[in-house]
Amino acid sequence: MKDATPRPPKKAAEKSGRSRAREFALQALYQHLVGHNESAAIDAFTRDLSGFNKADSAHYDALLHGCIEQAEALDALVTPLLDRSLAEISPVEHAILWIGAYEFSHCVDVPWRVVINECIELAKSFGGTDGHRYVNGVLNQLAVQLRPEEVTRDPARRA
Repeated sequence: MKDATPRPPKKAAEKSGRSRAREFALQALYQHLVGHNESAAIDAFTRDLSGFNKADSAHYDALLHGCIEQAEALDALVTPLLDRSLAEISPVEHAILWIGAYEFSHCVDVPWRVVINECIELAKSFGGTDGHRYVNGVLNQLAVQLRPEEVTRDPARRA
């Protein structure tokens, strides 16, 4: 006979400090894209948000300041992969594409699949209904361009 004792639901896995850093960076980059606020003001505001102390602040710094400083270069990487103009992309998806492009280019310690999965999760949490599919399609193409050796060595990709 099976034990019918109710069990508490399993806790969702705690988010890593880097995942939290991406979430805060996304919110900050959104402020930059929509409000055209200065990075120092955005940074100060974001660091005061609840839960920031659990984020990897070094990764957050790299994403926020790196994406803002390299905005033109990041846009140049993603624009050829879009099926519409960059102006037609939601600011949330735009910021997520910046994060993905930046991590592919500058965070080589983060595997390409992790970059894509983290960006998909951001799009599911913060973006539009099918934004995660769009982000996935663009970043998969970008991964092949920016990390060709890593992508071709991935046994799951060949399966």
